[in-house]
Formats: sequence, C-alpha cells, structure tokens
Amino acid sequence: MNNKEILALNDKEEIIKALEEKYPGAIDHVRSILKIIGEDPSREGLLDTPYRVVKSFLELYGGYEQDPEEILGTFFEDDIGEQTDEIVMCRNITFYSQCEHHMIPFSGVCHIAYLPDKKVVGLSKMARLVEAFARKLQIQEKMTSQIADTLMNVLKPQGVGVIIIGKHLCMCSRGVRNHTSDMVTSAMRGKFKNQPQTRNEFLQLIQML
Repeated sequence: MNNKEILALNDKEEIIKALEEKYPGAIDHVRSILKIIGEDPSREGLLDTPYRVVKSFLELYGGYEQDPEEILGTFFEDDIGEQTDEIVMCRNITFYSQCEHHMIPFSGVCHIAYLPDKKVVGLSKMARLVEAFARKLQIQEKMTSQIADTLMNVLKPQGVGVIIIGKHLCMCSRGVRNHTSDMVTSAMRGKFKNQPQTRNEFLQLIQML
C-alpha cells in the first residue's frame, strides 16, 4: 500500500495498521519524542498524537514519492518559439516546506517564468512541480535551483527564471527570533541569465524592480 492509499483510508484502526506495517516503530518513536520534551503520551489529549504525526508525515513529505520530471512529462509540443519570444509565467505559487536543519516549517511564494522553445506545459504543472520539491526536507536555495534545472532539462526552453520568497520559522520562533525578515532566492538560466532585458522584464512582472 502506497502513501496515497493510506491517506485515503477512513478508518482509524486501518490507518494505524497500515502505518505500522509500512513504517514499523514510527508511532512508538513519536511517543518517545513526546516523553523527551516532557510530555505524557498517555494523557487523553495525546493518545492519538503519535499516529496523527506519522500520518501527517505522509503528506508533509510526499515529495519523496514524486518524480518532478514526470510531472512535466505531459506538455504541448509546437514550434511556439518561432511564434513568440514572450515570457510564460506563473507567479505567487504558495508552498510549505520543512527546513532540513531543524525540521521546522518555512513557507512562502514561488514565481516561475520561462521562454518557450518547442514545448509548453500546463499551468498547474508548475504549481505541482513546486510542491514536489517543497514537500520534503529542504533548504530554500537548493529548492530554487532544482525547480529551474528541472524546467530546463524537460522543456528545453530558451531560458528559465525562478524566484522564491520564504518565511522561515526556524529564524522566527527560535535563535535570533526575528519576525519581520524573509528570504529571497533566485535561479536564472539561459536568456534570463544572459539577457538583462529578459531578466528585468521578469522582475517587473513580479514587481521586484
């Protein structure tokens, strides 16, 4: 049974059985963590927490079961590059991820743009691509490059631009505890890197210039 099939189950006991079969010991490990932080896993409010945590991991870290290149495998192929040299863009794609350093969430928006050559992809595929990379332990810098490189490898466009703006709870809730800062990362490929006018148009479209 794969993770999607487990998440589709409605009966609690069936879910627990499926989790214990596929991930033996995981629920008990969560109980141990609750004890480590000073909690009593046997108290009423926490009785179901261990299995709920493990179940939530199937969704939060669902990116490990996705192939990003397969997401872009359905595309429209045409010599569109001969018809237009305009940017195709999907902006304000929301994402939620987990910092690989502390396993604390970070979230934000991702802007993706590309200059087609012979392939164009459906708009939803760009959002799904972001989710595939976000739903795993990540760092924002790496995720930005992974999205850009996958688009370049599969669609072979004239260029790709990716900008991510993220808010990191590992910085807000612990350590320096700075609540107002955000992190901006970019990955420019092809004409977005080599042609200033293309890059500037992208930045203007997302209102960063």
